[in-house]
Amino acid sequence: MSYAHTRRAVLAGAAALGTTGSSRPRPAPAGSARIVGERRVDERLVELTVDSPALGDRSTVALLTPRGWDRRRPEDRWPTLYLLAGGDGDHTTWTTLFRVQDLDELQDVLVVMPGMPLFGFWTDWWNHGERGAPRVRTYFLREVLRLVEGEYGADQQRAAAGESQGGFGALGMAARVPGLFGAVAAFGAPVHPVRHPEVWLSGAKYLGVDGYAVFGDPWEQWKVWLDWDPYHRAEGLRRTPVHLACGDGTPGPLDGEEPDPHIPGTEKWAALADPGVVSLTEAVCAEEARLLAARLASLGAPVTTHLYPGTHGGTYGHRELRRALPMLLNALGPRGAAGGVSRGGAG
Repeated sequence: MSYAHTRRAVLAGAAALGTTGSSRPRPAPAGSARIVGERRVDERLVELTVDSPALGDRSTVALLTPRGWDRRRPEDRWPTLYLLAGGDGDHTTWTTLFRVQDLDELQDVLVVMPGMPLFGFWTDWWNHGERGAPRVRTYFLREVLRLVEGEYGADQQRAAAGESQGGFGALGMAARVPGLFGAVAAFGAPVHPVRHPEVWLSGAKYLGVDGYAVFGDPWEQWKVWLDWDPYHRAEGLRRTPVHLACGDGTPGPLDGEEPDPHIPGTEKWAALADPGVVSLTEAVCAEEARLLAARLASLGAPVTTHLYPGTHGGTYGHRELRRALPMLLNALGPRGAAGGVSRGGAG
């Protein structure tokens, strides 16, 4: 089964995604997120069900646990890699398609993979001026971090990577909160969405999501669009190593048999695309990646890029995560690069 087919199937059934397992409520302050379910999937993989006030719903956070984690003491901490889901919100992509559990380098790193609402864009939604849930960015910054660092051994030595919208989220949060992550990688990600608002609004509509509820109207609420745009916030990335990987929208070696779908409303951008482009979404992401890379380079920021033939529907995240992993682990310090648990609290 091709990646494109898998992704469309996931998107079509996204509303049905959920978590099963035993209910294990944990006390939490009023209005705070709490763990209401914990399920062991296999020897290393644990899924948490989070009751999230920020989302106004329950969500799933998967943990790929390091060696010795089951015998952890309250003060034990592991360097932590956060992997943020793409627009389908499906955290299982990291284990089913990108096979992070096969990476020997992660045997001594805690890997945290949160789910997200469909087309959540890792942002706190504008909701036509009413704000409120889903506040996806708040969910990560105020809820996921607190829970995994407070109860599951996550260290404050953090690195992050994201696929598609997950790359936007990782870069946007790193730029707005300098020092949050020691390094960030983005794969096929919209990193300057205010540059192509019609593309992202059309993509939301294609999936049955009100894109104007996410960021607002790009002409009337342009400040909202800019607020967490990684390009606009590039100054905040001056001291954070960044790796940008993206296909150019032409067919590549890891694409499936099915082409990326045509998204109504993107005809203008399709007409402007280079010859040979069959994936407009990825071509737009590539243009945004080039712009951000040039902006970071002009600031003297530590940025690397890998642009290649490929589409938005291919399995390139499997390869690109492995390419970016040395940079991500180096940012976690000696314990991230060599492995190991910290005794006595977060660093």
